[in-house]
Amino acid sequence: MKKLKDILYKAGLVEVNGSTALSVSSICFDSRKVEKGSLFIALKGTRRDGHTFIQQVAEAGAVAVVCEKFPEKFNENVTYIKVNDSASSLGIIASNFYDTPSERLTLVGITGTNGKTTVATLLYNLFISLGFGAGLISTVEYKITPPQKVLPKGEDLGGASFSASHTTPDSIQLNQLMKQMVDAGCTYCFMEVSSHAVAQKRISGLKFAGGVFTNITHDHLDYHKTFEEYLTTKKKFFDGLESDAFVLVNKDDANGRRMIQHTNAVKRWYALKASADFNCKIMENQFAGMLLNLDGTEMWSKLIGTFNVYNLLAVYSTAILLGQDKMKALTALSNLRSVDGRFQQINSGSGIIGIVDYAHTPDALLNVLKTIREIRTDAQKIITVVGCGGDRDALKRPVMAHIASEESDKVILTSDNPRSEDPEEIIRQMQKGVERVHQKKVLSIADRREAIKAACSFATAGDIVLVAGKGHEKYQEIKGAKHPFDDVKILSENL
Repeated sequence: MKKLKDILYKAGLVEVNGSTALSVSSICFDSRKVEKGSLFIALKGTRRDGHTFIQQVAEAGAVAVVCEKFPEKFNENVTYIKVNDSASSLGIIASNFYDTPSERLTLVGITGTNGKTTVATLLYNLFISLGFGAGLISTVEYKITPPQKVLPKGEDLGGASFSASHTTPDSIQLNQLMKQMVDAGCTYCFMEVSSHAVAQKRISGLKFAGGVFTNITHDHLDYHKTFEEYLTTKKKFFDGLESDAFVLVNKDDANGRRMIQHTNAVKRWYALKASADFNCKIMENQFAGMLLNLDGTEMWSKLIGTFNVYNLLAVYSTAILLGQDKMKALTALSNLRSVDGRFQQINSGSGIIGIVDYAHTPDALLNVLKTIREIRTDAQKIITVVGCGGDRDALKRPVMAHIASEESDKVILTSDNPRSEDPEEIIRQMQKGVERVHQKKVLSIADRREAIKAACSFATAGDIVLVAGKGHEKYQEIKGAKHPFDDVKILSENL
């Protein structure tokens, strides 16, 4: 139980009708989860407006309601709190209800179009391998690992693990997770910060020790409508950082400077091409890994590709900014493995190389294919299986097919997560991006399982089969239902 007046601290109250001396047993914004003693926060969503449920939650036992406008009738057993912005107030209320957990952790947020999951996950693995207790909030999963002894090989030490429902959870779940991290003895938390989360103010009330910007390219235009809006939304995360935080920026990205032009945080840069606070050079690049000169010291990494060099450099730079020893950080970094579904290699007995990658944006797909082209020999063919999700940004569909056909020896256009759309229509939209000169090497097979099977049948020893778009996902969403589907498993079986 928490005192209402305590959890409303700094929540932006405009007017109160009733007493704030009462106690609250739980907080929620879902009218279906209200129970006796709840505080209900009325949010305006894209499909539902929580204000229409105020009378209903009062009858269900809510003792207090936070809203942007008072109802026409008051229930004498309920305290009504008017605020300017319910979504922003929810984050602050959730933080107060769970004893401000982000202030008791060293919380680092990672944002950008590509690389968020890899950077966040590698940071988490790096810090637990150094013996710290750490938490992870990512697209793939949420993890909580208490402090343990140092394991030099960087194994995942386990701890509690939960499947992720969103890249960045809602404000209540975020603070619940961080409270669990604090209770488990964690001192660090690394989380992805999505543009949706910033726009919907899910990170309101959180105290960040630092923010990392990876890059920004074409994505989520189904939600943000324009690239400018997408960029501006991402930028708000850095605008909100305080002066005692740091911001680490990819200097090679054209929009890096703009991202942090209004931040109060301490600015630091990493780059492969430009002079920066943290630099790295690729000495060797193979399917087995890379030899790097990172910050003046040579190290071997099991990860592959220029895009992963940026990820590794961001992880190393963040570790140094958080006060870690350089050599210990480099040693731990050299032992880290790739993240599931991110350039995940599958080697077959026949000598065919399978690669599964989450590349679902034009830039990510181009990076993966360029990496393969840089490493392969002239005799090795690249066979790419790729699709585009339904009910999402349609503008990138022909672009994805254009990149795949330009950079591959053979391409199979297929279904991704069609959701409510017709997969054949999505493929037709993709086909518009294939130039005439490449049409003979492009095949369309809507059934993703059959597409992967066909790609493997076309391959011979030494060839590379890339299955792009779904990565770590273990399902395929069709007409509102999720069906079991694992690219890694299916590719392995066919190889």
